[in-house]
Amino acid sequence: MTTARICEVIKTLDVGGAEVLLVERLRGAPRDNRAYTVVFLRASTETLADELRACGVNVVDLRSRPRWLRYAELVRVVRKLSPDVVNVHSPAPAALLRPFLRLMRRRPLLVSTVHSVWYRPLTMLLDRSTRWLDDVTVAVSPQVAEARTVRGARRVRTRIHGVDVAAQRSWARRAPDVRSEFGIPADSFVFACVANFRTPKNHALLIEAAEQVLARRAEALLVLAGDGPLRERVLAEVDRRRLQKRVRYLGAVTGANRLVAASDALVLSSSYEGLPVVVMEAIAAGVPVVSTAVGGVPDLVRDGDNGILVPHGSPRRLAEAMLRAMRPDVHAALAAGARAGAEAVDVRATTAWFDELYAAAAGGVRG
Repeated sequence: MTTARICEVIKTLDVGGAEVLLVERLRGAPRDNRAYTVVFLRASTETLADELRACGVNVVDLRSRPRWLRYAELVRVVRKLSPDVVNVHSPAPAALLRPFLRLMRRRPLLVSTVHSVWYRPLTMLLDRSTRWLDDVTVAVSPQVAEARTVRGARRVRTRIHGVDVAAQRSWARRAPDVRSEFGIPADSFVFACVANFRTPKNHALLIEAAEQVLARRAEALLVLAGDGPLRERVLAEVDRRRLQKRVRYLGAVTGANRLVAASDALVLSSSYEGLPVVVMEAIAAGVPVVSTAVGGVPDLVRDGDNGILVPHGSPRRLAEAMLRAMRPDVHAALAAGARAGAEAVDVRATTAWFDELYAAAAGGVRG
């Protein structure tokens, strides 16, 4: 039987949302008669590239090329691979690749997976100019499917991605060990925020809300994990408010999913989102989510069932939601709701869904 060659293209292979979702899916993807290649242009760590190689995925790293040549090299590499399927997970590479792939004599099935409700205006314009060339555009949530980032696509399918539910449940059972690893007191009520320090995540609002919570509940503790250009500014604000002892920065944590599983609640203060991986990781582990109701978050978090949603932009409303989540009766009910909804974020279903989508190209049906 002919082996289907599947190429997944992503601009950056750092530990971020879209990147983690891709690795989670490929880790469990079927290997019979399928050969997977991931091509990426940037990364500041080898973590995800090594994970992909470890599970048998061919990885093409374009970082050694001069920046101004990387996109030209991307086109050359993908055409040389002669794939049956190309799935592009980033708008700029997608905008460039689509016309060239359409001109191939044996053209691949062309898929774009859209992970966000917002791109920079120029990126949005470039992406939209060629989006109609996709055979299929996949939105990672119903909110993304209605966003401007998908506008102009001819055929849109929505698929909420997923994580390894069994692994998250295992980490939740080992919560005391994980807390000990990070020096978190066993009797603390831990709010975890795992997010890159960038403008959309709105850490400033979170710190203001946390100050109100910490003033009222002595057992509350906020832990921050991630990195990014606004890190020093956020940590300086923590210092200015004299919250250092109860707002702890843990760094760019490798395997931060275990920190999510070991927390009492996940908290997000974002101004906009696609569908955050950490929300799926929390639900998989049975951890309630307290979040602003933005992007795809409401597609998974049901207010009062597995989490609490508030409008974005209000530190007071977020603080009130965090305090409510700390009430034993409320917390128990929300945790039960999260555990009950874990099937919705199981990566195995997503892997099967994409395999079915890609099957259209198996056996060389693309002419």
